[in-house]
Amino acid sequence: MLEPIVKTIEVPCDQKKAFTVFLDEMASWWPLDKFTTSMMKGAPAKSITVDVREGGKIIEVGSDDSETLWGTIKTYDPYGFFSMDFHIPGPPAFEVGQFSHVEVKFTKLADQQTQVELTQTNLEVFGDMAEGVHGGYNFGWGLIFEQAYKEACSS
Repeated sequence: MLEPIVKTIEVPCDQKKAFTVFLDEMASWWPLDKFTTSMMKGAPAKSITVDVREGGKIIEVGSDDSETLWGTIKTYDPYGFFSMDFHIPGPPAFEVGQFSHVEVKFTKLADQQTQVELTQTNLEVFGDMAEGVHGGYNFGWGLIFEQAYKEACSS
């Protein structure tokens, strides 16, 4: 069993904004020109849409208007917690239905200070590629979550 990926940051905004920026404004901070299936095909994604509710889908809208399912929101508790099945499809070895699990917890520290903890588990679902996928996501969350998301919360 692989160790979970855990990333914990403090963002300079209140808990409600931290939660809202993460889900409702994902397309504003996610690097569409780096970490998308569209980029794997050579062009940045146009957008990411999130149906913000339990059972809601996270969809990448490609440069050609194609839609790729990234995951489904499993638990939705505004403004403290949500969880989702999550997977940015990649090489052909990634079958449809193979998802890791991501949980994000938002804890108020002060009026304009929130701790956000992201935990990703179930990477074993990727079989022989699990260790490589773990390393890729661990690196990617450093850029996406710890930098881009944190910066979005600052504005």
